[in-house]
Amino acid sequence: MLRFLWESISFQMLLVFLVVFLLVANYMKHRKPKHFPPSPFALPFLGQPVLTPTPPKATVQKFTEKYGDIFSIQLGSMLFVCINGLRMVKEVLVNQGENFMDRPEIPIDKEIFSNVGLVSSNGHLWKQQRRFTLMTLRNFGLGKKGLEERIQDECRCLVDVFRDEQGNPFNPHFKINNAISNIICSVTFGNRFEYHDEDFQKLLQLMDEVTSLHGTIMSQLYNCFPSIIKFFPGSHQTILKNWRLMRNFVKEKIDKHKEDWNPSESRDFIDSYLQEIAKDNGGGTFQEENLVACVLDLLLAGTETTSTTIRWALLYMAIYPEIQAHVQAEIDAVIGQARQPALEDRSNMPYTNAVIHEVQRKGNIVPFNVPRLTVKDTVLDGYHIPKGTILLTNLSSVMLDKHEWETPDTFNPGHFLKDGQFWKRESFIPFSIGKRACLGELLARSELFLFFTALLQKFTFQAPLDTTLSLQLKLGITVAPQPYKICAVPR
Repeated sequence: MLRFLWESISFQMLLVFLVVFLLVANYMKHRKPKHFPPSPFALPFLGQPVLTPTPPKATVQKFTEKYGDIFSIQLGSMLFVCINGLRMVKEVLVNQGENFMDRPEIPIDKEIFSNVGLVSSNGHLWKQQRRFTLMTLRNFGLGKKGLEERIQDECRCLVDVFRDEQGNPFNPHFKINNAISNIICSVTFGNRFEYHDEDFQKLLQLMDEVTSLHGTIMSQLYNCFPSIIKFFPGSHQTILKNWRLMRNFVKEKIDKHKEDWNPSESRDFIDSYLQEIAKDNGGGTFQEENLVACVLDLLLAGTETTSTTIRWALLYMAIYPEIQAHVQAEIDAVIGQARQPALEDRSNMPYTNAVIHEVQRKGNIVPFNVPRLTVKDTVLDGYHIPKGTILLTNLSSVMLDKHEWETPDTFNPGHFLKDGQFWKRESFIPFSIGKRACLGELLARSELFLFFTALLQKFTFQAPLDTTLSLQLKLGITVAPQPYKICAVPR
């Protein structure tokens, strides 16, 4: 009987049956619960193919106009709920923050971090790591004069390497990366690295490549279809290889610390963490696996975000020379050329402070924040958000909102000025908000002010001869400017 049935079924019928079965299975897998946020049309298996790794502003704006401030999007096997507008972003990150506190597992990062460290961990583990890291950063000078002096020292080094270019065109990317990374390295490893240190330059190259390659098609396909794409070559394989090399670099530093470690004396973050591991006897949340992940998180977050913002800042200054001249006039009036900028100058420099904030607003380097995971069934603005749903909080919808900003699409420092004084805006949230906001915000804000003023104090930034600088984006973990060359003309 079975043989008769098999022989009587044509290949075409079998193919149709298989397609129907797969379509039904896909529908059942992605069937949305009642009162779930609306979504655009999605292709079976693929989802919304128009979406790139960082959904374009125009696409998301179109969805917002049609569906409102909450809608869902499907990308391959992953389903997201996108949250837009200041009211709803605050509701998710602050008012109901406890319900959306966790991080989802993103396939491209899962193999490396496995929900450990500072960024990817959840629950008690995350609280312990964050509390310890904040305490340790404060112990090593965060918010104090000691760390400010380290930043000032590094500012002098960066000014020197810029001056060595003698006003000729150069790409400032890795010089800025090295300077910014040295600040977090001095806290984490206990030392800075010279700009010609080959091993450290290799690490910076690996980090930059990882950041950039997260925005490629193959990396996003891996996130959507990991069980299939893992067998293919491509950028996702390079990311995984680079993460392993970066992890090896950190492990070597930890091993060197162990060789001459004095339990009664803490030289840096690694020493302090080793003390916690010893207290825990390796049985609690403080283990070497977590130490490696925390150091990698600090290195990447403490380098890439601030460095990218400063690269945007120099680009904007070269494109808007009149704004650059206004900043330099304020620097000359408040600080002069004889002494180095200090954090206490910030309160007397409203225009410079406004320009830095406008660079962050317009640069908008993490437009969709770090994804969140719903920890329990929750009602959000009348919609049912089941436990385990991934949320994207669209910071762009706040930082570029035409109802919040006078000229949202224009680089305008006046957004942060009122009656000649600096004006703090509620809609300015580049570091996110709530309990999982960036723990390095205080350090980043200090670095941005000191590096930016130190560079503008000594140089005027211009486009190379016969070159038109572009504000075109480069998508990755952060939204960075496309590589550019610039002239740092000594003042």
